[in-house]
Amino acid sequence: MDRKDEIIQLQNEVMQDLLQSQMRALTKDLWGIGDENQGQTELPARMMKEAEKREQTEKEKANQASVQPAAEEKSETLEDIRKELGNCIGLDSVKQEVESLINWVTVCKMRKEQGLPAPELSLHTVFSGNPGTGKTMIARMMARIYKVLGVLSRGHLVEVDRAGLVAGYVGQTAEKTKNVIDKALGGVLFIDEAYALTNRGENDYGQEAVDTLLKAMEDNRENLVVIVAGYMEPMQEFLHSNPGLESRFNRFIHFPDYSVDEMTAIFDMRCSQGGYTLDVEGQAELKRILEEKSREDIKGFGNARGVRNLFEKAIAEQANRLASSGEKLTKEMLMLLTKADVLGAENQLDGDDLEEIAKKSSR
Repeated sequence: MDRKDEIIQLQNEVMQDLLQSQMRALTKDLWGIGDENQGQTELPARMMKEAEKREQTEKEKANQASVQPAAEEKSETLEDIRKELGNCIGLDSVKQEVESLINWVTVCKMRKEQGLPAPELSLHTVFSGNPGTGKTMIARMMARIYKVLGVLSRGHLVEVDRAGLVAGYVGQTAEKTKNVIDKALGGVLFIDEAYALTNRGENDYGQEAVDTLLKAMEDNRENLVVIVAGYMEPMQEFLHSNPGLESRFNRFIHFPDYSVDEMTAIFDMRCSQGGYTLDVEGQAELKRILEEKSREDIKGFGNARGVRNLFEKAIAEQANRLASSGEKLTKEMLMLLTKADVLGAENQLDGDDLEEIAKKSSR
């Protein structure tokens, strides 16, 4: 029984005892019977006070512990993040852009430290590219890089889209956007599909979010970096929709689609991390699927996101296959993904649309 339950129980005991005491007093008044149990209310009341005192002491100890300085953790270094970035599959052009940005920020800080004129750091950036090309992952790394370089105080990432900024009534959007910005101070505010704020007409509340954002970017130039992301052409229209946006976002990083070999490497990495192996026939089937998706609809497939979905469905197919086999399962069997698993995963991917789901549910 915890402290709360103990106190509730004691309170109930006190109430019962008080009721009994009142009944005894009434009996004495009516019938003249003496109160033989006088003083019984004192014990539970005293116990309750002692329990409350113990709870207060525990709270004070907890509060004191919470303000104690935490054990010093090993500080992350720029080289740590560079190594992590270098280990990412693909993204060669993005890595070069990030490295160039690191060099620029570093030299600007060194010039400032030496009393030399240094350009004002404007790190607000536009990320363009199809879904699943690593934009959020790189944005999170950039936040950590800026913290290590001393540009940002916290180095965290706050990710939102239109729904996280725009409210349904006049005047609410500015407040909602301000709350998000307050959470992002000291770090990076990452706005995915930012063009959704400006592509719905003049009377849409999205413009209120943009105006609030522009003011916050100006007021918090040294403690906030904003990264907006989305498809290439809509992002260009987004920037052209407002002169304030064009002037504040002057850095652009494009995220190209992953190649078939890179997506294959991502699938292999997930297998390795998850303790799976893909047999030779399965590898051939995987390559065929990725070539088709890359050629026909890479945007719909989702690049690395599509690979993750394919992998997750493949291991679900493997689980179904093994569960129905009736065999005694060995470690090797539990690790092996086959051509059948990959084919089953492909069929699931192709069936993941509303029409197919409706057809299956009606059967």
